[in-house]
Amino acid sequence: MITLHHLEHSRSQRVLWLLEELQLPYEIKRYTRDPQTMLAPPELKQVHPLGKSPVITDGDLTLAESAAILEYLVDRYGEGRLAPAAGTPEYLRYLYWMHYAEGSAMPPLLLRLVFDRVANGPMPFFIRPVARAIAKGANQAFISPQLKLHLDYMENELSKTEWFAGENFSLADIQMSFPLEAAQSRAGLDSSRPNLTAFLQRIRERPAYQRAVEKGGPAMPGR
Repeated sequence: MITLHHLEHSRSQRVLWLLEELQLPYEIKRYTRDPQTMLAPPELKQVHPLGKSPVITDGDLTLAESAAILEYLVDRYGEGRLAPAAGTPEYLRYLYWMHYAEGSAMPPLLLRLVFDRVANGPMPFFIRPVARAIAKGANQAFISPQLKLHLDYMENELSKTEWFAGENFSLADIQMSFPLEAAQSRAGLDSSRPNLTAFLQRIRERPAYQRAVEKGGPAMPGR
């Protein structure tokens, strides 16, 4: 039996969604973020030394990192589903987006989250103007231009094909869902980018996605 160690509002929603797409039997063990730090609880370190989610256990196997988990599940249980055939142009696009999601798309989104918390978090009143000035400078000089660069790039790529790897829905779309939902939540992704907005609408209409949200909650708070 596969057990998903599921942290609220986290990348583990992608794993839950895949489990529903593949219609695999699984169990969920739920974890709640610390309301002050928003970090995972220490109990997760009993499962994996880094104490982060997602983590799955499958028999004697314990596996972390969302992309590694997704690829493992499709390789072992997918029976040819959700991955293009190796050696095809679609497979190269699939491979690219599987790595791009965390390697390129997520870093500026994480920086936006960190600097927003620097600007708006609790602090002594005499420090607040300095912290806000630093956060504003970082956003204007680096973070916002990078976010625009990546959103424009993804918007253009989805003008070529319906899904990230090609004309068929694949694991790459599940992997790419998290940065795009994060961008919609905190980086200004809106209807001015119709291809990305339509992508998010399409994935949210999938029955497996809806079941995952019902069982584990949305990837982003407030949705």
